[in-house]
Amino acid sequence: MDDLLHTTYHQLIQAVQLDTHRFLYADFKINNRLTGMVGPRGVGKTTLLLQYIKEHLYDQNNAFYFTADHLYFSQTTLLEFVTDLHNVHGVQYVFIDEVHRYKNWAQELKNIYDSLPAVYVIFSGSSSLDLVKGSYDLSRRAKLYQLPGLSFREYLYLRAKGQQDYPSISLSTLLTQPSQYNAQLSTIPQILGLFKEYLRQGYYPFVFEDENSYYEKVLRIIDKTIQEDIASYYSLKTDNLYLLKKILSFLAAILPGQISINNIAKNLNIDHKTVFNYLTMLQETGLVRMLYSKTQGGNDFLRKSEKIFLHNTSLLYALNSMRAMTPEIGSVRELFLLSSVHDKQHPIYYSQKGDFLIDEKVLEVGGKNKSLAQLKGVSSGILVKDDVTVATAHVIPLYYFGFLY
Repeated sequence: MDDLLHTTYHQLIQAVQLDTHRFLYADFKINNRLTGMVGPRGVGKTTLLLQYIKEHLYDQNNAFYFTADHLYFSQTTLLEFVTDLHNVHGVQYVFIDEVHRYKNWAQELKNIYDSLPAVYVIFSGSSSLDLVKGSYDLSRRAKLYQLPGLSFREYLYLRAKGQQDYPSISLSTLLTQPSQYNAQLSTIPQILGLFKEYLRQGYYPFVFEDENSYYEKVLRIIDKTIQEDIASYYSLKTDNLYLLKKILSFLAAILPGQISINNIAKNLNIDHKTVFNYLTMLQETGLVRMLYSKTQGGNDFLRKSEKIFLHNTSLLYALNSMRAMTPEIGSVRELFLLSSVHDKQHPIYYSQKGDFLIDEKVLEVGGKNKSLAQLKGVSSGILVKDDVTVATAHVIPLYYFGFLY
């Protein structure tokens, strides 16, 4: 076993804190022989894995953690290393972080799975990991967990250092009987101010390390996702990577409803197919979200996206900070609702009347003075209002959607 990998593992375990956990931690299990956790950079995947080892396995001395992008693996395969861990050192639980950075990760995981039946492999990686595509088809073997960024509920929990934990709420109940949550949510002290704080810099857990360097770290996530994840996973030439940043900058400056494949191609002077491919990469790696009409389908889905957003409000604010600008509040509100429902892994669609369609309910998002005028004739219409604290029959406070997980 490499001494540096061994030393690094023990140092990381000693350093990780156990006072707070992400929402997924309570449901995270490694009973399957192949368990994966995927999500965007910066959302806390590594911390969750290290916490799990420290609380459940470390004292048993039968687990080991390492990152697949370590220089050591330029000379040794994952299969050889894991075989040595198991046969020589008695390791049964192998945690492989950043597995997508290893060139032949899918084949190697399959080989480990097939040749070492007593070994349990737990891996983490980019949102772009696709276990269904390819000849190795790991989807039949692996249990996969999705870890998004912080919800507003989790943000409050971590901000209070775990001293105040509000329960999550049901989306179906929120859409049909929102006033049921008034007693639980509307009495939270300074809730509207905290919500605005979250919108600006609350999606990534590292905000609690140093608020002053938050946007710098968010911009670094963009750089690493493009320069490392996209460049290696999609084998994209270095000369073309700058176009991905230009697309993100364009998305930060334009209202989502005014963005299309056509105007991105025109403004950046690149062809439509390239824009389509690059948006796919940005979406799959957690930098962009697409909103589609429910009536669309098929392989041409992305070309018909009705709206194109950045992935979360922290990204939107960070990219606008580079321009010394503040994002348009309507875009912030829509993006928050979209990301909250998306990250709950619940279907949400574009609606010609209103802004969103969720479970046959049409939602119009706006400020506290928003009226029902744009929902005229829509029997299932709901106003989602910012800057209000209490739900009524047809009005849901925007921040309520931050308690879905």
